[in-house]
Amino acid sequence: MFGSHSQKGAKTDADGLFGNKCRQNLWVYTADCMPIFFADKRTRNVATLHCGRKGLEKKIIKNLVKIFDTFGTSRDDLLVAIGPGISKEHYLVDTMTLKEFYRKAENKNITSKLTKTYNDLCFSDSNHFREQNFNQLDLKRSAYRQLLNEKIPHTNIDISNLCTYKFINEFNSWRRSKTISRQWNLICA
Repeated sequence: MFGSHSQKGAKTDADGLFGNKCRQNLWVYTADCMPIFFADKRTRNVATLHCGRKGLEKKIIKNLVKIFDTFGTSRDDLLVAIGPGISKEHYLVDTMTLKEFYRKAENKNITSKLTKTYNDLCFSDSNHFREQNFNQLDLKRSAYRQLLNEKIPHTNIDISNLCTYKFINEFNSWRRSKTISRQWNLICA
């Protein structure tokens, strides 16, 4: 959604906002999902995403980069910041969810046979998790890979190492406490 299409004081339900006018503030509401901020240093257009597992599966990053393309953004001018979100240590999913995620988000098919690729994608360091059929899923790493696939230079991407689940006093987390409270995240044009 374009920020200029929203009404002043109105709340809009969307997983992404694109600021196509100067001096716009874009806000995104998150808990364990990542806020991802984009800024074109030449045109000064900005955007923000509310991005979690489902957004990555739907290629929300690719779709937003296409919008920047329509405004003539060069990949070298596009700066990206991935904000605080749940870390892989605290984001556990069952094996079917993991396989489906990597099939959709990264176009990779994970077979039942453990391969080096599967181990790289799974990030499961504990035998306990494997016995329980739970795997750690690194959403930030997947978002980073999708950004690189869109030809955004790695030097233009910054990733927060803050975990919304782990830092109890700093962040709200649905997975930790089932709270409806969230963080507000902001980018200004």
